[in-house]
Amino acid sequence: MMRVDAHHHVWTIARGDYGWLTPDLSIARDFGLDDLRPLLGDITATVLVQAADTEAETAFMLEVARGSRGLVRGVVGWTDLASPGAADRIAELAAEPLLKGLRPMLQDIDDTAWILRSAVQPALTAVAHHGLRFDALIKPRHLPIIGELAQRYPDLPVVIDHAAKPDIANGALRPWADHMARLARETPWYCKVSGLVTEARAEWEIDDLRPYIDHLLATFGPDRLMWGSDWPVVTLASNYRRWRDAAATLLPPETHDVILGGTAIRFYGL
Repeated sequence: MMRVDAHHHVWTIARGDYGWLTPDLSIARDFGLDDLRPLLGDITATVLVQAADTEAETAFMLEVARGSRGLVRGVVGWTDLASPGAADRIAELAAEPLLKGLRPMLQDIDDTAWILRSAVQPALTAVAHHGLRFDALIKPRHLPIIGELAQRYPDLPVVIDHAAKPDIANGALRPWADHMARLARETPWYCKVSGLVTEARAEWEIDDLRPYIDHLLATFGPDRLMWGSDWPVVTLASNYRRWRDAAATLLPPETHDVILGGTAIRFYGL
């Protein structure tokens, strides 16, 4: 089974649209595929995910993917879902074979219910109509309301990025666990086992992550889980190999082919 990193980024600081990348962060420098390749081990396919809320970011990622010699099999881009012309733009983007999905940066929008605004609904209809996927970059505050999307758009494939960023640093399992269990039960959505170590305490250990990954396995099951590195953001709390090894330890061996490859291939149509 092909091994897939279902969530990573690249960026070039000089492009100027990564507002969240402040100079005090150790990752506030250029990261490209040449930096990533030596870390991949047996991973032969990746999904490149947006890190800036601009159209230029989507164009940049598609250019990177086209020049990746087959490594980047899918791109999750950005377009303004609230724009009056969003539906037409989504139709244009869907014609690009490498563009697999879209991701608004919901975690950075003050209005928790922004994705439910009437102005956004034509865009979501277009995303579903054109067979694109929706990456939900959310935090626990979104969990009580985000499931409404499944009722409105039963044909919209959704994956929850970074397991909705539970508060692992403080060991807060609930109400996150209850909300995730409900979403797993009431929707057909998927979830990424990614971005967890950056939510943990600075000196995290594998056992800090165990309750959260065990809960995802028990609720979503391996067929709806996919592993992602969240590189280079992961380097704020770990390194690529340590996070990969931790996940491999916490996920039962019989689930590896699915969570470390098969689910992402199926969800994104890689």
